[in-house]
Amino acid sequence: MIASISVIGAGVTGTGTAWQLAEQGHSVLLADPSLATPIPDRPADRDLNGSTASLGVLMGHAFRRSSGRAWRLRQRSMALWPAWVEELNHPESPLHLDTPLIQLAGSADEAQRMQQLADSRLCSGLQFIANDRLDEADPVWPQAGHGAMLSERDGRVDPLLLLKALRRSLIQHNVERRATNVVELRRPGSGTRRQWRLITAEGRNESVDLVVICSALGSIQLLQSLGHQRPMDAVLGQVLELQLNRPAKPWSGWPAVLTCGGINLIPHGHDRMWIGATLEPGVNADPAATETMKRLNELAPSWLDDAQLLGQWHGLRARPRGKPAPLLEEIEPGLLLASGHYRNGVLLAPATAEWVSQHIHKELLTSP
Repeated sequence: MIASISVIGAGVTGTGTAWQLAEQGHSVLLADPSLATPIPDRPADRDLNGSTASLGVLMGHAFRRSSGRAWRLRQRSMALWPAWVEELNHPESPLHLDTPLIQLAGSADEAQRMQQLADSRLCSGLQFIANDRLDEADPVWPQAGHGAMLSERDGRVDPLLLLKALRRSLIQHNVERRATNVVELRRPGSGTRRQWRLITAEGRNESVDLVVICSALGSIQLLQSLGHQRPMDAVLGQVLELQLNRPAKPWSGWPAVLTCGGINLIPHGHDRMWIGATLEPGVNADPAATETMKRLNELAPSWLDDAQLLGQWHGLRARPRGKPAPLLEEIEPGLLLASGHYRNGVLLAPATAEWVSQHIHKELLTSP
């Protein structure tokens, strides 16, 4: 069955969901003010939304839990990512998965947990690297002296190229893209064709069969207008771009992502590096937190201390209050919420889009 569906929010989650629904033949309207702005070639020194400010880290296999919803979503997304990349790849925005990811142990206890996890998941491409081997592999890495875990299948995808590829696919699938802010949702009235109504900031009235809210912090107001409370807190993610004045050796020995105490280091070009983390509650960047991130919680090697700051940007993430991230639920018949992904919006985009499409398929089969 085919339906008219509006997806509100054009980050990676919303855009990916709109693409998947259009592939299944639905008539899709994607609404977000950010659609008026082209995806930049590189992040700029300004406030960005969560997707364009993201580093696109995919940590699905190196996850300590082995059960529960969070584990299942990560596993499903990592299984879907290769197909997404293959289908979305295009010469104008070449898309690929960069691997591997290496997670440094911050203590002896953490190293022991990593060893146990790697031993239990050899088939998932996990391997523990003892500290003496880590020194031999690359002595310029920041490290606490307790070893690390290598995840061969984890890594990152470039979020800007991903968004460009998704927008191109929206055009190919005739998805209507509306650069506007949806300020109110109105429930279906009585009659033979019961449709949701979307009221935009310009006063425009759109009617659709189903609505999917993927607008992070913007989801709160839309739900409140209908009497639903799904509180979420703003958390700031920051990224620094550094020029390395005296790199110890070429970047060929580095993984796609090196994570140290929750801080991600990503080689970028010959002598540049991105350092990013989601650290701060609220909407304002704290200079002290930025400096702590650059020092890697006092584990930064000398060449990193001497690096020159070229740029800095940050973006807001939505963290559900009192509930695990993300929020995936049917709020009312015909109204779905797929939001509040916190730090894992890019990682969980494929599994989220699949959840939405499967839920809509079931609803259409059971609707009168």
